[in-house]
Amino acid sequence: MTGVVAFGEIMLRLAPPGFGRIPQARTFEAIYGGGEANVVASLANFGEATEYVTRLPANDLGEACIAYLRAFNIGTRHIVRGGDRIGIYFLETGAAQRGSKVIYDRTGSAFATIQPGMINWKAAFEDADWFHWTGITPAVSQSAAAACREGIEAAKRLGLTVSCDMNYRAKLWKWGKPAGEVMQDLVSMSDVAIGNEEDAEKVFGIRAPGADVVAGKINPENYRTVCESLAGRFPGLKKIAITLRGSLSASQNTWSAVLWTPEEFITAPTYDIHFIVDRVGGGDAFMGGLIYGLRKYAGAEKALHFAVAASCLKHSIWGDFNQVTAAEVETLMSGDASGRVSR
Repeated sequence: MTGVVAFGEIMLRLAPPGFGRIPQARTFEAIYGGGEANVVASLANFGEATEYVTRLPANDLGEACIAYLRAFNIGTRHIVRGGDRIGIYFLETGAAQRGSKVIYDRTGSAFATIQPGMINWKAAFEDADWFHWTGITPAVSQSAAAACREGIEAAKRLGLTVSCDMNYRAKLWKWGKPAGEVMQDLVSMSDVAIGNEEDAEKVFGIRAPGADVVAGKINPENYRTVCESLAGRFPGLKKIAITLRGSLSASQNTWSAVLWTPEEFITAPTYDIHFIVDRVGGGDAFMGGLIYGLRKYAGAEKALHFAVAASCLKHSIWGDFNQVTAAEVETLMSGDASGRVSR
């Protein structure tokens, strides 16, 4: 059984070694990553059956990317081939008071030029019960937005649960329509939505009262209003989660989340992460953990706690993918945050 299908662009990630700056770089470390691929990587690592749908060029980079996905037990049967190039992003990892930086090089990529009709959605959703997309995909290009909508509509017809991460990327929304206009229709067809502290504000103008993200002043209770406003705007949403990052520096963050359902509003424990190895993919690790938790556990509270613990651990893992086991996440959930050697 496929279980969870995700759709989006996976890119070649190029980063200077360690905490080097891009102008200093004479070599780049190369791996692959992207929001939706990061989610199914988490799920595959937790033992879930997954399928990743994208478009990659029919060249050696495309082959290398597919091999990379398969190494993590991610299904690749419905990746279509075509286009001229793979998308690239350059990552400069921040430290202390210097923030991280991302430079995109994805204009005209194989995925950016995808067209509706290229994906056989009926085949991709065979035996699946969950479809995940993010706000990054419709930001890439008008045709990618149309293909994303096509996938969501097919998933709804087939009775799948549809989840989205609002994932606002200001550097990508350049093709004409504003994010809020495009995302309105897509989110309205979803069942589960997540975002970070600012996504709802950036996309839909819904701001948490009293929040100061830059100063790290984040009261979880203030995000009840955000969730209720989103629920009022999108009546089809059954669950809404907001991740809460207090950025004390590039190397130290606090990390928590809230989850809204029609019956309850849940706040997760807060983790104080003192030494961040790589925060890229932290929100995706949360989404992967939440999907896993909602599918595995009876209660929404335990699902939220699992998601926050999983994404907390991601901050200790280099690369986009969260390479931790469900057992390791459950150990942290149980209160063991000692980091002692396991012998």
